[in-house]
Amino acid sequence: MTSEPVTPAQSGAAPDLVELAKIVARQRAEMDRLRDQAAVSAVVERAKGAVMALTGCSADAAGEQLLQRAKSARHTLLEECWITLGTLAPMPSGPGRASESYGLGAAGWAGALEEQGVPDDVTAALARLGQALVRVMTPHDLARCLLEHLGPDMSADAVLIYARRSDGGLGLIGHAGIDDELAAQWCRVPPLSGMAALDALRAGEPRWLEDFAADERRYLLIGDPPDRWRSRAWLPVLAAGSAEVCIGVLRGRAGAFTPRDRTHLRGVTGLCAGRLRGFEIPPERDADAATDAVQALFEALPVAAMLLTPLRSATGDTEDFRVEAATTQVGDLLGRTGEEPAGRRLLELRPALTAEPLWQGCLQVLATGTAYEGEPFAHEEVVAGVAELSVYTARVAPLGDALVVSWIRHGSSDRQEQRLADLQRLGNLGWASWNLATQEASWSTQVFSLVGRDPAHGPLPLPEVPELALPEDTPALTRAIGELVHEGRPFDMPFRIRTSGGIRHLRLVAEAVADRYGTPVEVHGFVQDMTARRRAELALVESERAILTQHDVLQAERTLASRLQHALLPMSKRPVHLAGLRVEVAYLPAQSGVHVGGDWFSAIELPDGDALLVVGDVAGHGVDAVATMAQLRFTAKGMVITGSSLTGALARLNTLLLHSRDSHTTATMVLARYEPRRRRLVWAQAGHPPPLLLRDGEARYLRRPGGMLLGASATPVYQEAECRLDPGDRLILYTDGLVEHPPDSIDRGLEQLAEAVAAPHGDGPGSLGPLLARMLPDVRRDDVCVVDVRVPGVQDR
Repeated sequence: MTSEPVTPAQSGAAPDLVELAKIVARQRAEMDRLRDQAAVSAVVERAKGAVMALTGCSADAAGEQLLQRAKSARHTLLEECWITLGTLAPMPSGPGRASESYGLGAAGWAGALEEQGVPDDVTAALARLGQALVRVMTPHDLARCLLEHLGPDMSADAVLIYARRSDGGLGLIGHAGIDDELAAQWCRVPPLSGMAALDALRAGEPRWLEDFAADERRYLLIGDPPDRWRSRAWLPVLAAGSAEVCIGVLRGRAGAFTPRDRTHLRGVTGLCAGRLRGFEIPPERDADAATDAVQALFEALPVAAMLLTPLRSATGDTEDFRVEAATTQVGDLLGRTGEEPAGRRLLELRPALTAEPLWQGCLQVLATGTAYEGEPFAHEEVVAGVAELSVYTARVAPLGDALVVSWIRHGSSDRQEQRLADLQRLGNLGWASWNLATQEASWSTQVFSLVGRDPAHGPLPLPEVPELALPEDTPALTRAIGELVHEGRPFDMPFRIRTSGGIRHLRLVAEAVADRYGTPVEVHGFVQDMTARRRAELALVESERAILTQHDVLQAERTLASRLQHALLPMSKRPVHLAGLRVEVAYLPAQSGVHVGGDWFSAIELPDGDALLVVGDVAGHGVDAVATMAQLRFTAKGMVITGSSLTGALARLNTLLLHSRDSHTTATMVLARYEPRRRRLVWAQAGHPPPLLLRDGEARYLRRPGGMLLGASATPVYQEAECRLDPGDRLILYTDGLVEHPPDSIDRGLEQLAEAVAAPHGDGPGSLGPLLARMLPDVRRDDVCVVDVRVPGVQDR
């Protein structure tokens, strides 16, 4: 066997699963090849040993003889080995026949085939069958193998394999293409005339049933209905000059078997002779009056049963059991539908039985003499063509030195009782009843478990049931029981009890049965454990209460933050004029959530006549974000008014955030200064989207200078950029709430903003309205802040 190392696609990556699957597939194929090779070698060695035993030659000479035979007959070596094993090995013999019989029947048949001339495609097909036979382990496997081989070649629909029984009848040892019910009906064929399979065995020649109407008058045909198969062939398997096994090939289509088909089928039976001998089908026991009487008795039993005798090893240990007699149902329960268990080894019928409780039960009964009864188990069986699940219990009883194994099928009442027990267990409830006339009470086992009462103490009378409850629940339960007993009023009452595991919440539902005078005489009800449900309800109430409390707190915080924000960001309802610019601002809070964000703006005229335009966004929401926003807004204005450069102001604001109470606070910002004399705009940014410039109907974003997020680094670098604003230009400063709308990317939002700004618009005071309506969704998830700057045109001056 070879293997290849599995190498990951890259360092640290998982192995390539596709390559791994290919390696596993190759290894499995190699294992199958080696297994087949070993099986082929075993067949060849057995054939060589048979030739050596018959002729007295050496192993090499036997091998050479097999090769020469195969070459002259145009066979593969494996085919020749199968034919040789079928020729030399004795088939099971019945009374009055020799126990050892050797001859050249199969070899003669092979010679006859050679004389007829075998078509090349048949030769190739037989070679493939010879190879496939090495994987066949049972007669059932052989039937399936033949059906796979003959189905495509000659439209075969079913294959049956019969072996001759000691009484002259037939026993079905293998089948494929028929259902288990039909196999069970035809598992034993009495020695009657009019059976094509028996006729073929007695004559030693195939029987070709190719005219259904004529065949139906002559033979008893297998099938339900018989016309299911319109043509059939029954071929005896010749070995040592006789035939003890017959193979049936059944076809749904009518018509004759062609000469090629007949040659093919004769070659198939020649190969199967050796394979059938390899199964070592046990000979039937000699019939006597005692065994016949026992088998007749078992066949009359209405249950599945079998009689076993132990088979012991040299050390005296029981290594298997022999089935002395069995009912017809046993084969189905052992997984061998249609087979005859009597006379066979138990482990031959079911090899996996040693791992099942029944095997240990048999050994236990054999050792102790005490009967054994197993646990109920489910078994699927076919009743009237319909699969049905039944429940069985296996029992083993001693009978002298033998064992009687029986399977008891539980009736519907047993299954109903089991379902009721399952229902009580899964529903965590139990039933209870009280007879008011006799004062008798009856509880199911589950009720004792629910109330924590020892079943040995018996159930409580109905008037004493309230004593189980906690003192605070006792009066209500007592009153409900009194109304039920005296007035017949049913109730559904929750109550609590104290157990070793703590408080348990129970529910008692009861109703009364009255006599003909209307007097309650009996009470029926059930007790259910509601502890898990009650705990879940209480947890849900607490969770809802906590959510409402938190919501109130958050709403109060939102109100406070909103008021603080409005106080810090006074909004003008009309555009303002600064340094020759017309400036319009808009602030829209988020509509989802209860927090207020930290978006802000500033638009003022400086003492030297320049205009300061600022837009910023503080990470987070709530009062803390509003407080940080106010701190940045007023500090930035103060620094620029007192002479700080834009980049210097950003550096100092970064230091301010790093040393604030919350070291994790960050913010983005755009600072812009406009000089009206030169119409020069100088601006710097800290991790913020760039302003959008509209000129002559074309919108473009300004190239961003270097600058990182405020509060992100102790050594940031900020740069300035400048541009000239011409008459009629429009400049948009904004926060990310305007362009970021998941699941769309922010790049898509920036494209939409440029398209919206470039669209035809008016210059009135409300010109921001259409832009915002086009850009914003119905529900805003973030705050939006926009500063709209217009440079008046020549005609506006």
